[in-house]
Amino acid sequence: MATQYFFITHWKIKAPVEKVWEAIYHSLDWPDWWKGVVRVVELEHGDENGIDGMRSYTWKSKLPYQLTFTMQLTENELYKKLAGKAFGELEGNGTWYFEETDGITYVQYHWNVVTNKGWMNYLSFLLKPAFNYNHNIVMRWGAEGLAKKLNATLISY
Repeated sequence: MATQYFFITHWKIKAPVEKVWEAIYHSLDWPDWWKGVVRVVELEHGDENGIDGMRSYTWKSKLPYQLTFTMQLTENELYKKLAGKAFGELEGNGTWYFEETDGITYVQYHWNVVTNKGWMNYLSFLLKPAFNYNHNIVMRWGAEGLAKKLNATLISY
């Protein structure tokens, strides 16, 4: 049986929302600045706003395994929201929210997925805390890499 995971990640970065949003939107570049992103491959381009575009993502972290899944962009509100549907080794939904106040961009990421890897589901009763820890590390790497890419101050993650 698949195991459910729900994460909410918060980043605060002293940078214009446009630059933060653009860096997140252009995920083909993530391997250049986001430690843990092994590969991003465009499978479908999507419309002029990227809607229905699909990309394959391969991730790794401190634990000795990788995850690969495809994301399909379902919503794109310029500088406010990006949402997509995941399928593959992870299945569910991910949504990025962006807001800028006084030169600080607040980023919130909601990740609601189930695992489709048999060993992960079989051992989830034992390893779920490690998987949660792992997710938080990868997201911290993203915040740190984004701040470095934008030459900005990371206030919190």
